[in-house]
Amino acid sequence: MADDEDVIALLVRQHGEIRELFDEVETAHGDERTAAFRRLVRLLAVHETAEEEVVHPAARKGEGGDAIVDARVAEERRAKELLSTLDRIGPDAEGFDTLLRDLRDDVLAHARHEEHEEFPRLRAQYDEDRLRTLAKAVRAAEAIAPTRPHPGVESPAANMLLGPPVAIMDRARDLIRSALGR
Repeated sequence: MADDEDVIALLVRQHGEIRELFDEVETAHGDERTAAFRRLVRLLAVHETAEEEVVHPAARKGEGGDAIVDARVAEERRAKELLSTLDRIGPDAEGFDTLLRDLRDDVLAHARHEEHEEFPRLRAQYDEDRLRTLAKAVRAAEAIAPTRPHPGVESPAANMLLGPPVAIMDRARDLIRSALGR
């Protein structure tokens, strides 16, 4: 991760990490699978929150921006709902693998839509300095984002209002879960 990385490079790199984590969850077993799934949940939660707070508002500018972003937000909400269900039932539950495949399909389709529809808009509308500044804003948003999915919290305003207290609760839960070896 380079400090001079622009927002598009940052997000595309994270999309690759997400694909790799899906592969790891699908092939791992036992505690390794649970750990990989926890990493996936965390990455997806912070990644989507940062997109909702920083990237989507920037991509709304210009003709057609609202429609493109609204479609991405709807995809994110469905993914958050599936991820929340998977997080609740855990990797050992019956039906987990089917829901995980559904989530993977949805998340990877969402990433492709961003890369082909939203990111080119950003590249066309902003210069390199602004794209690097947006990457810094994404990293800052991720640093304080909730680490669990929270369906219904997709707007920048909702994330700014509810995100910090929810993030504190999520991060405390993460510490407790880690201390208990779960």
